[in-house]
Amino acid sequence: MTDDDYISFKEMCARFDVTPRTLRYYEYIELLSPKKEGRSRFYGAREIARMKLILRGRRFGFSLEDIRQWLLIYGEKGTQEQYRVWVDLANRQLEVLNQQRSEIDNAITDLGELRDETLRLLDKMDEGDQKSA
Repeated sequence: MTDDDYISFKEMCARFDVTPRTLRYYEYIELLSPKKEGRSRFYGAREIARMKLILRGRRFGFSLEDIRQWLLIYGEKGTQEQYRVWVDLANRQLEVLNQQRSEIDNAITDLGELRDETLRLLDKMDEGDQKSA
């Protein structure tokens, strides 16, 4: 890999729309391992691919520890095992997301009913105000 194939810390933050603090934290918890030259950090194709996986995992609701463990499996046990673990993680997270969706659907229904009941009460109050006027 040539120096032209690496991007700077600032470019990495901009490309993925993350704060410097976030990027440093991902490095601290060993999700990313940039090339270092003095105090400068440079990110190659491996780190860019890992960052895409990290952000996708976060969007799906995975914890950083789940993501870290999953990324470690590739280095220790290879692609096939990593895929098996991914399917297990995805199945577990799909259950969590479906439960959350059910809870949100119930909250939407309850809130809509409460709003409608309040509107009916306001209409009755308005009718009472008009009769007394």
